[in-house]
Amino acid sequence: MELQLQGKTALITGSAKGLGKRAAEELARFGCDVVLNYRSSAADAEQLAEQLRSQYGVRVSAIQADLAQQGEAGKLAREALELTGQIDILVNNAGPFIRERRVFADYEEEEIIAMLHGNLLGAMLLDRHLLPGMRERRWGRVIHFGFGHAMEGRAWPHRAVYAAAKTGLVSFTKTLAVEEGQYGITVNMVCPGDIRGANKEKSISDVQGISDVESPLGRPGTGEDVARVIAFLCLPQSDFLTGNIIDVTGGFDPIRTSIKPSPKSE
Repeated sequence: MELQLQGKTALITGSAKGLGKRAAEELARFGCDVVLNYRSSAADAEQLAEQLRSQYGVRVSAIQADLAQQGEAGKLAREALELTGQIDILVNNAGPFIRERRVFADYEEEEIIAMLHGNLLGAMLLDRHLLPGMRERRWGRVIHFGFGHAMEGRAWPHRAVYAAAKTGLVSFTKTLAVEEGQYGITVNMVCPGDIRGANKEKSISDVQGISDVESPLGRPGTGEDVARVIAFLCLPQSDFLTGNIIDVTGGFDPIRTSIKPSPKSE
């Protein structure tokens, strides 16, 4: 395989596990050096770093930072630049999510602030810290994470804070894409469907033959489904793709009840 991202360095937030881990593996496969970020999973981050070094021969480091906390985005950016000298690709994957269903009035103030920092402000501030270097080199890739159908800005009962943060990030993604295009920087958002648990780190081949009744396609989504889109957007030849909000959902809608597929005829 051609190492189309050799010589580039990517910072991927929340990348010790889950979708961020799969994104790190996919970019490393293309020859990209990687800076991992973790909040509390230091052992997992170091294990992944060693795996990527030995498997792909790329440079990998890991930095602790909690983007839900004020000041942590700047700390992460400074440490990443000190370690590598440059960040060419920024994948803003990290983002706290409260799975318990609650109306907005039942959220604590501290939870609201942390959710906004983790899902919106942290990404915006990381972008701000790393854009100058990308501008100077006249090349950069910024990937934000949303959720399926985030671009529609619909009501999402019991997910008010998370939905508000991510739909705000939709507008920011589109604006930043327009502002930074002249510097060779593309900005896009990837919006995964309801990919849960171990499936976040699985390959497409791992779920072949497994049924998912909630998915219009009939199979579960995987981390590879998302990682492949991220890697494609980061390739040098993808420079005409910017300002896009890309659903990677298999047709699943997290807000509306999906239409169940008809039973297959014998």
